[in-house]
Amino acid sequence: MKEITADANLHYDKPIRLNKYLAMCGLGSRRKAEALIVSGRVKVDGEIAAGPWIMVNTSYNVEVDGKIVAPLKNLYLVMNKPRNCVCAVVDSRYTTVIDILPKDLIRHRLFPVGRLDKNSSGLLILTNDGDFAQDIIHPRNGITKTYRVMLNKPMTSGDLEKWRKGVYLDDRLIKPKDVKILSDKWCVIEIYEGKKREIRRMAECLGYKVVELVRIKIGRLELKTLDEGCFLKFSKDKLLKMICNGGVV
Repeated sequence: MKEITADANLHYDKPIRLNKYLAMCGLGSRRKAEALIVSGRVKVDGEIAAGPWIMVNTSYNVEVDGKIVAPLKNLYLVMNKPRNCVCAVVDSRYTTVIDILPKDLIRHRLFPVGRLDKNSSGLLILTNDGDFAQDIIHPRNGITKTYRVMLNKPMTSGDLEKWRKGVYLDDRLIKPKDVKILSDKWCVIEIYEGKKREIRRMAECLGYKVVELVRIKIGRLELKTLDEGCFLKFSKDKLLKMICNGGVV
């Protein structure tokens, strides 16, 4: 796992690229910010922004969809996501992980880092720091995710070996970092990227169904006592140390 270092200080008066500035305003990752700019939804001092390379600071009037935005205080939450809510900021059909937060946190424009499907629970990071989110998600940093999984039937030793060697999903070989049998129908699976419904789909390819799925680790940060639906706040430095060097919630 590559160690990630926290920014020592953020000086909002120092000119920075527009896409980074928007990420600091809680509008998602730099990639999402670039999409906003390309779509013409961002103005700088009344003019539609020409591109993400424009340099700005807090002396500029930066608008998104006609509303002035400014850098937010960065927040870093670790939640034990409950089942039956979705990893989204807004959803017209289901309760989101943002909906279950206290109202005083809504204004900080938090978003989930990565995904856990509606029927899964476990460790989830919420932040408004787009750069931090990219560091946690990007494969280059080697931050794996570990899940405790209950299958509908015991896994055979043959299927265990097949899973360890990888399963083809969408014409691509997806290979977990490790799969271990705990007991009876329970196993532990460690993966790298975490594509949409990756574990459930791999299990289906091998003739199994996932009955229960809980994310128990992000990097070396481990879920132990935090109740479903509850969260804890951390500084960026503290959370990074827990992810890279070990910690328990």
